[in-house]
Amino acid sequence: MGAKLFLSYLRRHYKVVILFAFFVLIFAAVFSLYNLETEAVFYAALLCLCVGAVAFGFGLWRYIVRHKALNELMQNIEMGLDRLPEPNGVIEADYQKMLAKLYALNLKTRCEADSTSRDTEDYYTLWVHQIKTPLAAMRLLLTEDGGANSALLLGELFKTEQYVDMVLQYVRLRSESSDLILKKYSLDEIIRGSLRKYARLFALKKLEFSFAETGLTVLTDEKWLSFVIEQVFSNSLKYTPSGKISLYAEGETLVIEDTGIGIRAEDLPRVCEKGYTGASGRSDKKSTGIGLFLCKSILTKLGHEFEITSKVGQGTKVKINLSRADLSFE
Repeated sequence: MGAKLFLSYLRRHYKVVILFAFFVLIFAAVFSLYNLETEAVFYAALLCLCVGAVAFGFGLWRYIVRHKALNELMQNIEMGLDRLPEPNGVIEADYQKMLAKLYALNLKTRCEADSTSRDTEDYYTLWVHQIKTPLAAMRLLLTEDGGANSALLLGELFKTEQYVDMVLQYVRLRSESSDLILKKYSLDEIIRGSLRKYARLFALKKLEFSFAETGLTVLTDEKWLSFVIEQVFSNSLKYTPSGKISLYAEGETLVIEDTGIGIRAEDLPRVCEKGYTGASGRSDKKSTGIGLFLCKSILTKLGHEFEITSKVGQGTKVKINLSRADLSFE
């Protein structure tokens, strides 16, 4: 770093060095033309060189100090520009004024973006809570009706409720005040709660389901992990027209496996990208490409690893590693 700063400072002042050498040559040439002793020129040049070296060293020291001060300021730029060093000349003062204006503009833009984000979050949170009232009323009416299509309609109503919950989770995930509550939970209890919600859909699709109790206790957030498991269930149900869905543990890794249509190899690296649907999603016009993105984002916040393997026509295996919780706070 020292050599780099020295070379940088030298490049900054190389014109002065060249000009000094040029002046020495002019004096030597003039003295030579007049047949004067050139030794005096070289002696004066040597004295000027010594004084110049001291001045150069002092300037280099100030250059390094200013560089360190600016680096420290850059590490804490969010705190403001109050610690900027005094400008060395009019040009530096102009640059600092420009930087101050850009900083103020950026701060204003961020405040406006935060305000818009809060308004959006408030709106969708309110919308979710309002829409749940008519959905609950519809469920009550369908349950009491007991008509031929009631079971099918209840299944579709359940999907609608899950999409509403997805909206709320998406808004909460983007919020800076994420409501993570970490505790030790029985993984089997979390799984059973999710299974009870999806029991009706498993019955409607006539899919075989296998659940081997894991016996695991995990450090996690129950609500967020339940959402991830339910989202994986939803995908498995959507893309498994017939066959079996299995849930079991491999060590401290939860595995959810289905015998569905599978995912193409070229789509696998991108299935967790926001809005990416892949070939399977494009065949299903209702796919949004948000579900797996939310799963990946939530598990990253919880410190759990997420892996998907799949073969077309054979099924998909989702693995959630719960062995550690290196949390990601923003």
